Amino acid sequence: MKAQHWTFSMFFNYLKEQRTSITLGILITLLVLALQMFGQGTATLQRINGLIYDIRLKSAIQPRPEVLTTILIVDLDERSMQTEGRWPWSRFKIGKLIEKMADDNAAVIALDIMFSEPEPNPVESVVKLLKQNEVDESLLETVSQYTEQADADIAFSESIQIVDTVISMLFNDTDEIKAGSLPPTSIVFDTDDLSAVASRQYYGHVSNIELFNQTAKGIGFLNADPASDGFIRSTSLFANYQNKFYPSLALEAVRLYTLAPEVEVQTANIKGFRTVTGVKLNDLFIPTSATGSVLVPYKGPARSYRYISATDVLNDRLPEGTFDSAIVFVGTSAVGNADLRATPVGVQYPGVEVHANVVEALLYPEYLPSEPDVMEATLWFLLIFLGLLLSTLLPSLGPRAIAIFGFAILAGLISFDYYMWAVQKVSLSLATPLLLCFTLTVVNIAMGFFTESGKRKQIKGIFDQYVPPAHIDKMLQNPESLNTAGERKEMSVLFSDIRSFTTISEKLSAADLANLLNRYFSPITQAIFEHQGTIDKYVGDMVMAFWNAPLNDEDHAEHSIQCAFKMLEITEELTKQFVAEGWPAIRIGVGINTGEMNVGDMGSEYRRAYTVLGDAVNLGSRLEGLTKFYGVDLLVSEFTVAKCPKLTFRPIDKVRVKGKDTAVSILEPVHPDLANDKATLDEIAQYHDAYDDYLAQSWSKAEQKFQALLAHNPNRKVYSIYLERIEILKEHPPGEDWDGSFTHTSK
Repeated sequence: MKAQHWTFSMFFNYLKEQRTSITLGILITLLVLALQMFGQGTATLQRINGLIYDIRLKSAIQPRPEVLTTILIVDLDERSMQTEGRWPWSRFKIGKLIEKMADDNAAVIALDIMFSEPEPNPVESVVKLLKQNEVDESLLETVSQYTEQADADIAFSESIQIVDTVISMLFNDTDEIKAGSLPPTSIVFDTDDLSAVASRQYYGHVSNIELFNQTAKGIGFLNADPASDGFIRSTSLFANYQNKFYPSLALEAVRLYTLAPEVEVQTANIKGFRTVTGVKLNDLFIPTSATGSVLVPYKGPARSYRYISATDVLNDRLPEGTFDSAIVFVGTSAVGNADLRATPVGVQYPGVEVHANVVEALLYPEYLPSEPDVMEATLWFLLIFLGLLLSTLLPSLGPRAIAIFGFAILAGLISFDYYMWAVQKVSLSLATPLLLCFTLTVVNIAMGFFTESGKRKQIKGIFDQYVPPAHIDKMLQNPESLNTAGERKEMSVLFSDIRSFTTISEKLSAADLANLLNRYFSPITQAIFEHQGTIDKYVGDMVMAFWNAPLNDEDHAEHSIQCAFKMLEITEELTKQFVAEGWPAIRIGVGINTGEMNVGDMGSEYRRAYTVLGDAVNLGSRLEGLTKFYGVDLLVSEFTVAKCPKLTFRPIDKVRVKGKDTAVSILEPVHPDLANDKATLDEIAQYHDAYDDYLAQSWSKAEQKFQALLAHNPNRKVYSIYLERIEILKEHPPGEDWDGSFTHTSK
């Protein structure tokens, strides 16, 4: 009893000593509990849960075993538009597409297309015109007899009857939009009491013409069910429109495939409420949420299913049996018509492929993850337990132990969440427990580690790893002149990357690789500091630096190029040392751009960095990536060249990089030692002459001159590149408005 009394006494003394930290921890716990209670519907919390969900889903995707059902996507792609004509196509052509797949024994065809208005009949238009001109009645009768034969809607309705075809409709949140007729529905409930059934409710619609609603074997809605951040993680299998329930396109396709006469929605009386438990198709039961939705278990990134160009179907370019017993979705990826969605596996994800994922999950419910009914109660228990544990335990530990223990709890939660998803197919919403653990850990570390500091110490803490010591001394002398909050100004940015670094790293041990990078980064960093640059970051083998911030530098563009030359010299010297020591040789590519950039101390409350952002920064990164393509070590943009009148440059190309519409001239700086070399200047002049002929589309002249340049300097890859382009452009002339630019589609 005495030992027990002493233990309790020690515990109460500890609570008294740490009452401030413990009280703060409990307050934080209460705030997170309030967020859990009242903030579940907030966009921020939903976004955090969504991000966790997305990371978990992508990390746990595994190849699926071969299934019995073939799911294909017939794509009305750009090639089909170029071959068959621009969209919209006549329904004669779409009907022919369906007939081709039906002849090849397609099981179900689902059209991610709507037909809300009749297609104009050309014969009716001609008859109307003839009547206006009061022509002979016999001519009217002769023309009128072709009315039905020329009616594309009749022909299309006949086509969709020869195979199980699902057509689409769209619901709206406003009753101001109503187009087309409403079709019959295949949804039935196992109860007559539908008043308490929770489901997505709509008030307007865009459907198909009556003829198609009568002849199609199935009709389903296209509506996505995005979260507040716009990402599609779940989808509703049925929707409520004017107290009548309609199936989704995917559910209706599965109904036809399983030969089910109807979709029976199963419900249960839970705590006095009529709650949906799932849908039943013959003997196939598919569990759903209380609102009739399911999480979409994406198979993989875009095009995880086989895509077939519609023009190949229309022109019989496919092997017989391609569509045998398959469920086929027809959609479009053509420019201007593409239905692209934001999903956890891609932000430019074809909407038609979302339906394909849902169909496979409905046919094989073992792929469907679930959200347990006890989720809310479990989260409350977990939050209270973790809050009390961490609030009382962490204040007794040192900063390092707090970090280890706190992040161990975080790792345990993340591991448990991953296990439940990957193995048990259960989705947990752990945003608030993770937030609580992270916050309590960080707050306790901060209370044990940091104290208030003045402006001078703050500046040194921000910049001593980014800028030269002389810069820091100047800033400390006049800290008020420094703007860390962020500003927009003209700057120069440099990106440098070691070529084939993956191959190099595979040849070295972890210790040797670390030693190599340390020996490389140290002199490279010194070179940047010597040329008044600011280190932005190291990412693997990549170095990013910028000029003209935090202190002004009028010659920032010239200094960045001088630094690049020094970096190349350092790399050459290091390579000799590395090879002598038995290590691989290294070579770098450097890209520099000058322009308006946003610079400042940016980041979150947990981690910040003094960095630059903007399109001009992105272009600098793209230029570094292009050095390998053009076989040069250093590339700069025309904007950098404009700021360096004292330097000499060798033109390389005019390009459109990925993500940019405007063409930019790119050039290679000539080392000052060669700036006055006659042979170098003559070669540049010859290049200008050949390039002028290239722009004038004088292919033969340009080809001869580039061949001469290549013969003189066979190591300059750019000449070979132009010779290859000329061969292509001879066969495919670019047109009179061509500006000579080349579009790079990769980064």
